[in-house]
Amino acid sequence: MSQGQITIAVDAMGGENSPFKVVKGTEIFQKKNKFSKIIFFGEEQKIYSTIKENKINLINYEIYNTSENVKDDDNASIILRSRKNSSIYKGLEFVKGNNNTGFVSSGNTAAIMILSRLIIGMIDGIDRPAICSLVPNKKNYSIMLDLGANVTVNPANLLQFALMGYCYFSIINKERKPRIGILNIGTENNKGLEFLQEAYDLITSSFLKNYFIGFIEPNKITSGDCDIIISDGYTGNIMLKSAEGISNFIMSNLKTMFTKSLVNKFVYKVIEKDLVKLKNQVNPDIYNGATLIGLNGISIKSHGNATPLAFSYALKQCNDFITNKLNKQIIDAIKDL
Repeated sequence: MSQGQITIAVDAMGGENSPFKVVKGTEIFQKKNKFSKIIFFGEEQKIYSTIKENKINLINYEIYNTSENVKDDDNASIILRSRKNSSIYKGLEFVKGNNNTGFVSSGNTAAIMILSRLIIGMIDGIDRPAICSLVPNKKNYSIMLDLGANVTVNPANLLQFALMGYCYFSIINKERKPRIGILNIGTENNKGLEFLQEAYDLITSSFLKNYFIGFIEPNKITSGDCDIIISDGYTGNIMLKSAEGISNFIMSNLKTMFTKSLVNKFVYKVIEKDLVKLKNQVNPDIYNGATLIGLNGISIKSHGNATPLAFSYALKQCNDFITNKLNKQIIDAIKDL
């Protein structure tokens, strides 16, 4: 690997429809990122066959053969004891031993979280990693963390999440001063659980006070008034899955409604452009790729059922974080706390 070249280690076997979605997603990604190298970890012959049979045009890539796959129902004990030659384990080992690299997988979430923390380790000063992802809103998108890595947290964890979210946002939106909020059941200072109120005090005592807008309620997540939404993993995961379910419900009902009659089909044609714009705004493909932020390396979790297009966005996200040195920004920011 040449000095300074960005290399992405990719789990080719994880999730549904792999390795096809992985290699096809890589083809899409490489159309705009020709100089980033891809190393696929997985069953070599199966990957080669998929590329050849589907006439997928790839450049600047290698395949590292692995003999084991992490299964969806593997528990922590099996992952740690019996999956050391899996595509996830070997991909993360590569990232640990090489600079300017990152890891992307659609595989078992528990395996990615456990092995990422074990192999890559944590940034000094960060106690726990958080699952961080983009959430669409009326104006553009917000960052939300944690989305499921930590069921329980303490106030210091939430302060660290706010810090990491601030660094993340500075990479994807350099033009604007971010607004940070804590997800809560009300906006008053005396509302919510004690650890949320203590986190409020910690943030207002740090340099992040210049960006902090206080508590925000769940019904304001899509308003665009808050750029970085902080939560414990239990609440954040429920919030995310509820939002995804409601979005799918609305879009499927709109589709049914506009095909009911000739009049409805005509109405659809009249507002088709606006509906396409709405669909694109909430399209989960372009928000695919949850970052395990706080690790001493870049590890991205793609949806298990991601399409090739969605997987390409996870690769792009990984590439952007390596290019913009996300972890160095977090390390530098910790010094200011």
